[in-house]
Amino acid sequence: MVKKVEGPTLPPETTIKGRRLHTKPLINLSRHKHLKARSSGIKMASNGNASGASLENGPAGRNVLPKIRTEHKSQNGICHDDSTPPVKAQTIHELHSLQRKKSAPTTPIKGVQGPFATMSEVERQKQQLQSISASLASLTRETGPKVVKGDPARKPEPPKHEAHHHFTPTISVSDSSLKFTHVLYNLSPAELYEQAIKCEKGSFITSTGALATLSGAKTGRCPRDKRVVRDETTEDELWWGKGSPNIEMDEETFLINRERAVDYLNSLDKVFVNDQFLNWDLQNRIKVRIVSARAYHSLFMHNMCIRPTPEELENFGSPDFTIYNAGQFPCNRYTHYMTSSTSIDINLSRREMVILGTQYAGEMKKGLFSVMHYLMPKRGILSLHSGCNMGKDGDVALFFGLSGTGKTTLSTDHNRYLIGDDEHCWSENGVSNIEGGCYAKCIDLSRAKEPDIWNAIKFGTVLENVVFDEHTREVDYSDKSVTENTRAAYPIEYIPNVKLPCVGPQPKNVILLACDAFGVLPPVSKLNLAQTMYHFISGYTALVAGTEDGIKEPQATFSACFGAAFIMLHPTKYAAMLAEKMQKHGATGWLVNTGWSAGSYGSGNRIKLQYTRKIIDAIHSGTLLKANYKKTEVFGLEIPTAVEDVPPEILDPVNTWSDKKAYKDALLKLAGLFKNNFEVFTKHKMGKDNNLTDEILAAGPIF
Repeated sequence: MVKKVEGPTLPPETTIKGRRLHTKPLINLSRHKHLKARSSGIKMASNGNASGASLENGPAGRNVLPKIRTEHKSQNGICHDDSTPPVKAQTIHELHSLQRKKSAPTTPIKGVQGPFATMSEVERQKQQLQSISASLASLTRETGPKVVKGDPARKPEPPKHEAHHHFTPTISVSDSSLKFTHVLYNLSPAELYEQAIKCEKGSFITSTGALATLSGAKTGRCPRDKRVVRDETTEDELWWGKGSPNIEMDEETFLINRERAVDYLNSLDKVFVNDQFLNWDLQNRIKVRIVSARAYHSLFMHNMCIRPTPEELENFGSPDFTIYNAGQFPCNRYTHYMTSSTSIDINLSRREMVILGTQYAGEMKKGLFSVMHYLMPKRGILSLHSGCNMGKDGDVALFFGLSGTGKTTLSTDHNRYLIGDDEHCWSENGVSNIEGGCYAKCIDLSRAKEPDIWNAIKFGTVLENVVFDEHTREVDYSDKSVTENTRAAYPIEYIPNVKLPCVGPQPKNVILLACDAFGVLPPVSKLNLAQTMYHFISGYTALVAGTEDGIKEPQATFSACFGAAFIMLHPTKYAAMLAEKMQKHGATGWLVNTGWSAGSYGSGNRIKLQYTRKIIDAIHSGTLLKANYKKTEVFGLEIPTAVEDVPPEILDPVNTWSDKKAYKDALLKLAGLFKNNFEVFTKHKMGKDNNLTDEILAAGPIF
C-alpha cells in the first residue's frame, strides 16, 4: 500500500494576478503507474488544440498537489513558461549584447566646415581606423596593422565596416601584419575599470570607488632618462648644455626606440587609444593621441587631458602629437645614448613621444607639458608651471612655486574659482588650463587639511601606489610602504568650485612663492618687471636637510621658471614673454615668503598660514597696492609697512631677528647662492643675441 502524500491544496478555481486558473487534484501516479490514462478521464494537450492538462476523475478527498492549467495555448506541443514575456535572444551572447545599449549616434556640430562635416558614419569610422593604423605603422615595413575596434575577449559582433591597414605587404611580411590589432578606443571609466580589474594585477577598487593601481618598479619620473632629438629644427631653438633639462639624442636612435615600442604594442592582443585635447583655449588647443598597453594609463590620461565631446571625437581626424607608451617593455641598453633600460624620448619634428622601461603615468603628463613649452611659445603664447584662480569679479591670479611652498594650498580658495592647479597658457585671449584634470599628492592626505582632494577620490579617480586594507579597501594615506610619491589623478570637475570651461581673463597678479628656510626674505614684496624676471628665472625655494646627529640646516634649491625639468627653451625666453604680457596687461608681480621668520630653520618660526592668507587676500583685493613701501638692503625688495590683520613687525625680517649679525650673515649667504645660480644664465647666448640685459642683472642682490 502506498502511503498518502501530504501536501498543500488549492480551491478548484483560483485567480492569480488577474488570470483564471483551473485546478484539479492529481492522483498519485506511483500507485497507478500500471494504468493507462483513459480518454474520458484525462484531457491532454495535443498539437496545441487543448489549453492545458488536468485529471478530472482523480480520487476524491486526497490532499495532493494541484496542477495549474493556463488559458494560453502552447505552441508546437511545447510547454512554455508564459508568466513573463520571452527574451529576444537565441544565444547567451545575444542576451549579453542586449544588456549593453549602443550609444546614441551623434551628428557633427552645426556649421562645422572641413573634411568630416558631410562624411557618413561608416566613412568616418573607416577614416578613424586608418588614422590609428597609420599611428601604429612600422617605419621599416611601411605598413600599419590591421586595426579593428573592440575587446578580443568578447565574442565579436559582425563588423559594420572592414578592418583597415595601409596595404597588404608582398615582401618583409611579419607576424604583426598577419594579425588584427584590437583597439579599445576612448573607453569610459567604467569600461577601463573592467579592463584593469580583469587583466592587470595590482588593480583594485577602494572603499570610495577609486581605482588603486601600481606603476611598477618606477614610482616617479626619471629625468636623467628623458631625451630630446637634436636636429636642424631644434639645434638653435632649444636650450642645450649646462643647466638644461634637455638631454640630446639623434633621430636614428629615436627611430630605433620608436620601432621597438610600436612592435611591442602591435604584438599585443589589444591596445588602448585615447584621442583627446590639450589647452581649454579652443583657438590654440592641441590634438593628442595616446597609445598604451594598460587600462591604468588610458584612464590616467582620460582624466588628465581634456575629454572630447562625441561631436568633437567624430571630427578629430589626425593628431597633432602622439605618445607611444610601451612602458612595460625595456629599451635596449646597448643602443646609442641609452644609459639604462628606461628611455623617454621626444621628437619635436615628428611630433612623437616614446616611453620604454617605465610604467609611471606621470611621464606622459609631464612629457606633454614639455611639448607645450615648445609649441605654445612659437605661437606667442606663454606656457606656465603654475596654479591659477579667479575671483568673483573676474580678477585672475597666477601662483608659481616649487614643492612645499604652498602653491596648491594658496591657489585653492573656496572664495575663488579654480582655473587649474598646475599647467597654464597665457595668450591674447587670457589664461587657460592646459589639462582636464588634477594630479595631487596623497601622502598624509586628510579630510580636514585637504577636503577638496579627499572628496575627489571617488569612482573614476586613479590612485597610484597607495596602500589599503585588504578587506575593507580603506586607503592608509600615511603608509609609505610602496613610495612616498603616492598620487591621485581625477577630472578637474571633481573640484566643487572649478571654473568651467577652464579659462579666464588677463591675469591681474603674478605671485612667486618661496619657502625661505634661511629666514631673511620678507613675507611679501612688490616686484618691478626686472625683479619679476630675475626671481622667475631663479625659481628659488629652500629644503630642510637632516643628518643622523640631529644637525639641520636649510639647503637652497633653484628651478628655472619654477619648472626647469619641463621647459624646452632658454629660461630668458619665458621670462621675457612674462614681462611683456605683464606690462601689456598691467599685472603686478609679488614675491611671497611662506618659510621662516625671526631666524633660520631650527631657531626661527615658520610664518603662520593665517598671515600668508591675509597677505594673499590683500593682493587679490588690491589694498596692498595702496600701502606704503620701503626698500630692503642687499635684495632691494619693496616691502609694505602695514598689512591688515598681519603683525607689522614681521613684514621686515631684520626686525624679527634678535641677533642682527646672524641675520646679516644669513642674508649674505643666500645672496651668494642666488648669484652663483644665476651665473649659468649670464654666460648663455641664444643664437646671436643675449637676452639677459643689464637691467635684469641689476634686479638681483647687490652686495
